[in-house]
Amino acid sequence: MSSPEHKQKIWKLIEKIKVGMLVTLDDGVPRSRPMHLVQDAYDGKLWFYTRRSAEKTFEAQADQDVCISFSDQEDGTYVSMSGTARLNHDPELIEKYWNPFVAAWFTGGKEDPDLTMMEIDVHFGEHWQSRESKTFQLYEFAKANVKKDHQPNIGENEKFGH
Repeated sequence: MSSPEHKQKIWKLIEKIKVGMLVTLDDGVPRSRPMHLVQDAYDGKLWFYTRRSAEKTFEAQADQDVCISFSDQEDGTYVSMSGTARLNHDPELIEKYWNPFVAAWFTGGKEDPDLTMMEIDVHFGEHWQSRESKTFQLYEFAKANVKKDHQPNIGENEKFGH
């Protein structure tokens, strides 16, 4: 598993992106949709509000293996995380992460019977961070096309978890 330092690094990569694309299986076919992070730190779990009646909740209950990816193309940040999803109806958690953005989606408030939280326990993932300018990246790709034994070096890539 990731060290506390690595978890902090992952959080720094995804905290400003906030919206990730959650992939579930719908009768064996991958399906993705945007999900908005509600937490203010990362400890190996991701938290999202959702509706109990949403298709994604049924899909995640049928097959708990999910993937969520975060992308900031301008910043050159890409993060993919895979893990196990489960629904969590704990009123303390609902209270803890409640905010005006969530309230706009759940007009019935925190007691809305259709409101639940999706918890994703992250098992492994991978991230890419490009620290070079777009011009440098283009140069690296051009060089790789001319020199067949050269791979573009456009930034950091690291796998984590098991």
